[in-house]
Amino acid sequence: MMALWDTLRLAFGTLSSNLLRTFLTLLGIVIGATTVVAMMGLIEGLRIHVNESMSELGSDCFQVQRLPFGGGLSLAELARRPRLNEADLEAIRLQPSVLRAAAEDSRGGQKVSTRERESRANVQVWAGTPEYFQTNSVVVEFGRPFTDAEYMDNRRVALIGRDLADTLFPGVDPLGREIRVLGRTFQVIGTLKRRGGFMGGGSQDNQVMMPLSVFKLLFGVRDYRVSIQARSPELLQQAQDEVSLLMRRRHNLKPQEEDDFFVFSNESATEMFNNLTQVISAASFGVCMLSLLVGGIGILNIMLVAVTERTREIGVRKALGAKRRRILAQFAVEAVVLSLVGGALGVGLGVGLAHLARWVMGLPAEVPAWAVLLSLAMSSGVGLVFGIYPAARAAKLDPVEAMRAD
Repeated sequence: MMALWDTLRLAFGTLSSNLLRTFLTLLGIVIGATTVVAMMGLIEGLRIHVNESMSELGSDCFQVQRLPFGGGLSLAELARRPRLNEADLEAIRLQPSVLRAAAEDSRGGQKVSTRERESRANVQVWAGTPEYFQTNSVVVEFGRPFTDAEYMDNRRVALIGRDLADTLFPGVDPLGREIRVLGRTFQVIGTLKRRGGFMGGGSQDNQVMMPLSVFKLLFGVRDYRVSIQARSPELLQQAQDEVSLLMRRRHNLKPQEEDDFFVFSNESATEMFNNLTQVISAASFGVCMLSLLVGGIGILNIMLVAVTERTREIGVRKALGAKRRRILAQFAVEAVVLSLVGGALGVGLGVGLAHLARWVMGLPAEVPAWAVLLSLAMSSGVGLVFGIYPAARAAKLDPVEAMRAD
């Protein structure tokens, strides 16, 4: 135990004797450890945020839409895909496992104003049938959702998000007041519960919600999305199968043809996210391994220089009775300590970057313990692998020849 302590003390003393050289040697290790810790923290934060966001859809809800998330279709494929319409919505509502279904559409980049104030052109206008609030788990914090009668009569009523309410009605209750969208006046009948940002993007609270019947008069119809609630969470898969089979029949698809629509649920969102994180993790580990390789070469070089500079010291120690394994252990421990210091610095920087992302992007970034342990283990492993050759070379030095060295 005393020998180990002496070896550690000698290692730290040697490394601290030339701080600039030590720091430059550590850069590769620091970058590698920082990459692993920061990216794993961000991915964990994204996972938590995505799960929270997807839970808003409900465990018994899913959506059918024309386009898959993330695109990936050519213009020719896009042109061949039929748009969803009101007839599709009515047919979906008749399926045995479907409790309710709602059509919805949206348009971004809009300005909303009152007589005194105007928002920036970044407001998202959402529209749906009255069932939209149940099928999308949208919570009305104050006021009420629009009714079937208001929908059928094309009443210009609207609900607004909290950010938009703060912009247009600071310190004032917006209920019953008027806003203007595309020059048309709407009466505010409710405000939506705050939802925050999504994956570091824009606020989900900077929005207007109106009846789809009025939205069509303002913007026209581009492409319906249909959100669906199954009769129970246990019947969710059955409802998805029924709706998928229905849409294939309505689109006259042959058995060998792929779906020309996209079914979106918590499970499909989780699968897409997992595929994305696998790619990000693989890229992060690639950068990490490259950085560790560079850092390892730096350690190899600096330890060879250290052996050369301390050749006389090694000869004196061996002449006084130091055994080869003690010399080997000293230089190996120095290499491991050097890389561990770099790993610790990298972990600290990675944790700092993850917390910075929490503040800047609003992500609940959390660094998992396994990422910290993995970074430290990889760092020490690099030190051991690249430090063992210089250590063995030092242990093999002939004491007489070593003492003659200049």
